[in-house]
Amino acid sequence: MDSLLDDVKALLEKDFGDDRILKQIRRACENNEVISNFERNYVKKLAEKHLGRKPETPIEKSETIASIEKPVVPDVVIPETSSIQKTQTIRTTPPKISSTSRKNSKLMIGIGVVAFVVIIAVAASFTGISNVTPNTVKPITQTTTESLMIQTDFASYNNKDIISINGVSDTGSSINLSIENQKGELVWTEQLSLKSDGGYSTLAIAGGPGWENSGTYTIQVDNGAETKSSTFSFTA
Repeated sequence: MDSLLDDVKALLEKDFGDDRILKQIRRACENNEVISNFERNYVKKLAEKHLGRKPETPIEKSETIASIEKPVVPDVVIPETSSIQKTQTIRTTPPKISSTSRKNSKLMIGIGVVAFVVIIAVAASFTGISNVTPNTVKPITQTTTESLMIQTDFASYNNKDIISINGVSDTGSSINLSIENQKGELVWTEQLSLKSDGGYSTLAIAGGPGWENSGTYTIQVDNGAETKSSTFSFTA
């Protein structure tokens, strides 16, 4: 990252390349943001042409890749807390019923039985019985989360604009991104590793071979199990 930043600063100082693209890459280096392979290759070619940088051999590339090791994040094990519920039994002493209360209770029961018989007789005298329609139970609509998503920061771009791409995938450890022009020709591609939460993000430059014509361009993501795509308009 430091060598890339040094090359970008040197190219800006000597006024080589596109200032807009180089300043975008410099800002990404300083803020430790994601830098796409397209941008790295752009700086590399300019550095080899104007700064006298030697092109990397396949051995150097493999040693560079081997030297970058991803930190291993140990899994955090959260101990389960067993909850012990104690049930307390409350014993209540039944109230004492006096003889007077018993007599009153019997009297009330007798009156209740008579009233119940009268209600049944009145109900039987009616010729029509109203039908009760039960309430209709509406099914519960469950909200599902998409397993693969892709989106861009804007719906349209001009030549040499920076395209910010992000999304999420719940399958696999990496995804493949690609952009096709209105003729179905591949104009950009990149493979990204997924973050711990399944998200991914990168940047692409709207310009170069295959971007000569204006129209609708298609961006696609593939996680090995399924693919999703989105479109944006491009003005050359």
